Amino acid sequence: MPILEILDYAGVAVFAATGALSASRKQLDIIGYLFLASVTGIGGGTMRDVVLGATPVFWVTNPTYLLVCATVAVVIFFTAHLFDSRYRVLVWLDAIGLAAYSVMGAAKGFAATGSPAVALVTGMLTATFGGVLRDMLAGEPSVLLRPEVYVTAALVGSGVFVLATIAGLPLIAASTLGVIFAFGVRGGALKFGWTLPTGKALPGRDPDDVM
Repeated sequence: MPILEILDYAGVAVFAATGALSASRKQLDIIGYLFLASVTGIGGGTMRDVVLGATPVFWVTNPTYLLVCATVAVVIFFTAHLFDSRYRVLVWLDAIGLAAYSVMGAAKGFAATGSPAVALVTGMLTATFGGVLRDMLAGEPSVLLRPEVYVTAALVGSGVFVLATIAGLPLIAASTLGVIFAFGVRGGALKFGWTLPTGKALPGRDPDDVM
């Protein structure tokens, strides 16, 4: 199986697991697990394909991805209670999915357009959009609003992959480097609290105070 196909399935499966874990935290029924797992698993790739005009999107042309999401959801439904901290598992699985999908998204964007800039954008979208949808639907604090770097990790993974590809490295080497760097940055952020400098503006006021 080609490396990019492996990363694609891995990204879908891991993100689906985080969606199912969110359903577990909210104590939803099996349909809730299936829904959140599917939306999270295919959300980023769907956005990528829509942006690139690659329609029908990937899971329509290959419904195996939906089967992967459903299988993961059922497994998590029966095993989530075994985890001491479902949220800790969720954020670390999210880091793995982000690493895999940042490379997969960048590879598809670069192959479709030949533009490094487009590849960076599709890499970031693919790696982050599913997690954003998951948190919004589950009523969880968005990963984008956490203080540790998140989108930056996807940008790093996409950027390393694109640079390695332009430098002429084999696909498997470029992909491996991209995944390692993306996971390293996100994992370091989770472990050590890495952040980027924030703006110095005053906190936003209540809209009623300024009308």
